[in-house]
Amino acid sequence: MSMQDRVILRVCAKILIPFILMFGLYVQFHGDYGPGGGFQAGVIFAAAFILYALIYGLDTAKRVLPLGFAWFCGAFGVWIFAGVGVVTVIMGGEFLNYGVLADNPEHGQHWGILLVELGVLTTVFGVMVTIFYAFAGRRRVRP
Repeated sequence: MSMQDRVILRVCAKILIPFILMFGLYVQFHGDYGPGGGFQAGVIFAAAFILYALIYGLDTAKRVLPLGFAWFCGAFGVWIFAGVGVVTVIMGGEFLNYGVLADNPEHGQHWGILLVELGVLTTVFGVMVTIFYAFAGRRRVRP
């Protein structure tokens, strides 16, 4: 029985994936105030795309999220993280001293943490999806 015939799984996945992504956003933005943050949110986002790939097929998932874009996300997140640090140095603070990012140091802390966690989310998401694509795309070698 192919996945095309499993209507219940396909419908449930279509319903669940937006809620999984929304929960990932909640974890991302709640990470300033409690447990959670970029790493957890990145894994949740990747899990939503992995669920999509498992239900609708790897080729369909690669059309929705190409491998090159997943690689780009992995690298771009590092640039966001490092870029925040470089901006804090340019603004006269130490590397990743978020207090210099705004007139009020408390606001600077908030913006700095938010941006760094966004970089972590982007990197973790890209790397997790890339790893999944690498393993899911392997073919079994028969002796």
